[in-house]
Amino acid sequence: MKKIVVAEQDISSTPHKVAVRKLLEFPYASYIHITLKPGETLKKHITPVDACFYGLDGIGKVEIGDEIETLSKDEIVFSPAGIVHRLFNEESNTKDFKFLVIKTPTPQNQPTKIL
Repeated sequence: MKKIVVAEQDISSTPHKVAVRKLLEFPYASYIHITLKPGETLKKHITPVDACFYGLDGIGKVEIGDEIETLSKDEIVFSPAGIVHRLFNEESNTKDFKFLVIKTPTPQNQPTKIL
């Protein structure tokens, strides 16, 4: 058994400049915890693999292509590979937006394209 405490994981250095913690990575999937403070956003980007965003705490927005949806606790949004997307926490929110990203499979030698 492997137990991971999110708060004990290092924050990764990414172009997004937000709190990204890589939790687990296997060839078939990777799990990433992201916290966006009010007003923070992931830059628009394209991933080479499918991703799901699972809301853990707070309320945020998910933009995939030309659609925008609210994401709250215990909700999940699917983002297919190759589509421009981003997540953000509106400045008017008073609470951090925390979510889990599940990528399938883990990207291998395929960089994420930041726009």
